[in-house]
Amino acid sequence: MMNIIVVEDQALVLGAICSLLSLEVNIQVIGQAQNGEQALELLNKTQPDIILTDIEMPKMSGLELAQIVQQTYPQIKVAIMTTFSKSGYIKRALDLGVKAFILKEAPTDYLVSALIKISQGGRVIDPELALMALDDHNPLSDKESKAIKLASEGLKTAEIADKLYLSQGTVRNYLSDAIAKLNAVNRVDAARIAKQKGWI
Repeated sequence: MMNIIVVEDQALVLGAICSLLSLEVNIQVIGQAQNGEQALELLNKTQPDIILTDIEMPKMSGLELAQIVQQTYPQIKVAIMTTFSKSGYIKRALDLGVKAFILKEAPTDYLVSALIKISQGGRVIDPELALMALDDHNPLSDKESKAIKLASEGLKTAEIADKLYLSQGTVRNYLSDAIAKLNAVNRVDAARIAKQKGWI
């Protein structure tokens, strides 16, 4: 029996996925969450075999959740389920040790077989998505990505500097470098490009 937590911010979709999975004799949905923070709270009370999570959610994304799970609960496998086949998302998910990357339009049978496969130690990534990830090159450094992400949330240079424990001059340099690397007009444009690619 596989114990699963499903994480999805759209209530109707969350309910539908849980209902479909509950029909399977070898799957038990032991928890539901609408963002990564709620999922982490559940992990303090339950120990699932697999977390099936969306990527784009408020408060904490599926990729941020996957990173924390990998560091804190390495025995729990993470499967990403999303409508977004952005190359940057796929590459980041693979780097974080995510065991499956499943598109939401996939049939239920595919989802169930993917969950069974990863519970047995396998990995499920659509070949086309895997190739897309291999072709993806993110020119931004980790610090540049963090600075641009915070800028996209409306933070000013001083606030970004506080969050990243850097000087304002260093933050301005990171933002300028990111804008140049992405051929962007300004920090807002750079953040838009990076988001489209799935790099932040």
